[in-house]
Amino acid sequence: MKTFLISDNVDTYVGLRIAGINGIVLHNKDEIEFIMDKLIQDKELGIIILTEKAAAVVQDKLREIKLRSTLPLIVEIPDRHGSYKGKDAMLNYIKDSIGLKI
Repeated sequence: MKTFLISDNVDTYVGLRIAGINGIVLHNKDEIEFIMDKLIQDKELGIIILTEKAAAVVQDKLREIKLRSTLPLIVEIPDRHGSYKGKDAMLNYIKDSIGLKI
């Protein structure tokens, strides 16, 4: 299965491109939604990676895709500047999801 990156900055794009992951740099909501529609039609695509800022622009679209299908897996990653969700975002997510404090 293939992986594809949708990034809002060139640094993340270049870093993952070096790792062998194809992608695109977009900033506009309409552009991101258009490419997402194209990507979910590709049956060979297993993972779509979005930077957190790009994902924030299209949260409604992401929620719709996640509820409608199991593939592709959609993953949000921080860019080179770090996560805007804060350093304890994952711990809070686990605590909220399963009630386990780590």
